Amino acid sequence: MTLYLDSCKVFLNCRTVRLAARQYKMSGIPSSIEHLSVVMTTETAVDVTHTTASNVVTSSSSGGVNFYLQFAVIFIGVLGTVANALILYALVASKQHKKHVLIFNQNAIDCFSSIFLVITYILKLFNIHLTGLGGYWLCVLILSENIIWCAIAASKANLVFVTIERYLKAVYPIWSKKRLRNWMMYSSSAFAWISGFVHVFTLTFTVFPVSVIYRSFFIL
Repeated sequence: MTLYLDSCKVFLNCRTVRLAARQYKMSGIPSSIEHLSVVMTTETAVDVTHTTASNVVTSSSSGGVNFYLQFAVIFIGVLGTVANALILYALVASKQHKKHVLIFNQNAIDCFSSIFLVITYILKLFNIHLTGLGGYWLCVLILSENIIWCAIAASKANLVFVTIERYLKAVYPIWSKKRLRNWMMYSSSAFAWISGFVHVFTLTFTVFPVSVIYRSFFIL
């Protein structure tokens, strides 16, 4: 695209200079202006060639760096998925997941975000062409990393509840044994998930209105 635009600029500059030379020639002014037009045309073409070549080299080098960075992100996502899955398994096997509901929920959220981190960046590596309703939703949900940000927002909310729970148990141990109930922990876990998705998708559909969804639907 850059090469196409640069070629158009060269064409317009050459055309302008030649028209000016033709006008001067018709008016009787010496034809040295024609030589000037050739020089200007050659210099412009050389400048555009150098600029286009430098842009191609820069874009190819940056593309190679991005490719390896995406592989690094996928590797981190795989490690996060395995680590959190092992912790979840250990909590369930030791039957501690009911005693530490919020900690279990925190690891579940982190495992969820790691899985979608891997899925998102694998799809980005394939450079999928997006069309129609399916392409719209793939972009909004996966490729835009909205699912990952939902998990991040849910993780922040859950960490707030973990902090409150630990504070109450450390500072008011007797009160917390009497007042803290399991339904509070389960409600806090559910609220963390719901708040994360509601927060992110409220912002998303403010930027991508519902009317865009209808237009993309009729493209299919």
